[in-house]
Amino acid sequence: MPHIVNSGARLDRLPISRFHWRVLWLISAGAFLDAFDIYLAGGVIAALLKDGFSTLQLNAVFVSATFFGMLIGAGLAGWVGDRMGRRYSYQTNLAIFGIASVAAVFAPNIYWLIAFRFLMGLGLGAELVVAAGTMCEFIPPRYRGRWISMMGMIINSGLLVATFTGYFVIPNLGWRVMFAIAGFGALIVWLLRKRMPESPRWLESVGRLQEAEAALQAIERETEAQRGTLPPVDRFRNHEQGRVPLSRLFAAGMRGRLTAASLTVVAVNVSVYGFVAWLPTFLVKQGMTIVQSLGFTTLMAFGSVAGALVGMLLADRVARQKSLVATCLIIMALGFLYPMMRDPAAITVVGFALITSIYVLVTIGLYAYVPELFPTELRLRGTGFAGMCGRAASISTPYLAVMLFDRFGVQGVLLMVSGVLACLVAAILALRLETGQRSLEDSHEDPPGAFPESITVGE
Repeated sequence: MPHIVNSGARLDRLPISRFHWRVLWLISAGAFLDAFDIYLAGGVIAALLKDGFSTLQLNAVFVSATFFGMLIGAGLAGWVGDRMGRRYSYQTNLAIFGIASVAAVFAPNIYWLIAFRFLMGLGLGAELVVAAGTMCEFIPPRYRGRWISMMGMIINSGLLVATFTGYFVIPNLGWRVMFAIAGFGALIVWLLRKRMPESPRWLESVGRLQEAEAALQAIERETEAQRGTLPPVDRFRNHEQGRVPLSRLFAAGMRGRLTAASLTVVAVNVSVYGFVAWLPTFLVKQGMTIVQSLGFTTLMAFGSVAGALVGMLLADRVARQKSLVATCLIIMALGFLYPMMRDPAAITVVGFALITSIYVLVTIGLYAYVPELFPTELRLRGTGFAGMCGRAASISTPYLAVMLFDRFGVQGVLLMVSGVLACLVAAILALRLETGQRSLEDSHEDPPGAFPESITVGE
């Protein structure tokens, strides 16, 4: 049995090979179906209402069940992923999601559909937690930002695909077919994912050294067969930690990271569910007819992919801290500018820029920065806790947005979104921890001149 597996350094030195592409596609495929299923809900609930299968009130319960399931799923995925392994977690949540989606095809009434939707939510909430954390552990740091952005582009395209699929499928084949597409797709990916190895970083961290060594050797052999002699290992470190209790996540050395991670996910959810999703309604109520729901949804769909492309250009060229702070400030500026637009062309251009900026935050912040903040032994629990905070925000934010709009107009909603983004900027600047272009193990050491990582907003 090797005394030191040194998984981090050995993975980080590898050139990009077919192995990395396989990991990218298998992880991204499951997360894409996750996004597809989340965004199909808009078309499905409209069809449920039109067919008399549901009512407005029960549609609201359907949506709430989705987010409540996702909240629980995010927390459970983090615990399972750090306790039982990344592979076990992502296979379990995909199976739950796939089986529940197939079952929804045969739902005899709306009450059964709501129950199946809650189960789908468990898998949906878990998938992104595991996907981002697992992807980070396999990709070398010099490529990690671009590859995480590629994953983000695939995931974000779920909105675009769901929008256009629903446009053709629901009127012609019915809403049940949408669940069939998502469910059978998830089960196919589940079968393909059985070829993926467990994360050697995680195996070493929990003391399963023989398994970690075997997994690493298999990856190295495959890469060497394709790319030739591998570069030498430039550092040696023992990553074995054993079982680390959840309380460690809230210890002094982790609170600043947990605050920044949670605010990142909350900011994403508030921006999307508290502002973007409601903006067409707000503008129509103000007398603008140019931005209708379908047109704005299409704009949002293309902006989500564009945001990932911009993230791909920035991720390995600009420091995570600088890119996230700049993106937050741009969102705030465009958010205040957008409701003032009256010209159709200006509405389209500024609106597209706003959606693109929000999805740059999603790509760099949600998929890269958040999982990079935590050590391997706490990565999924930290990401899962932040995900739970975000899902709680997605449940409560729409109600708060409507209340603020009724009392203060669009400016009240914008102040809410800007306040959350300002808190995120403060947390990032206070933490002063750069995670880009660094080994995951190195990113858990304070850089020279940094504030203590225990600093949190308000301390």
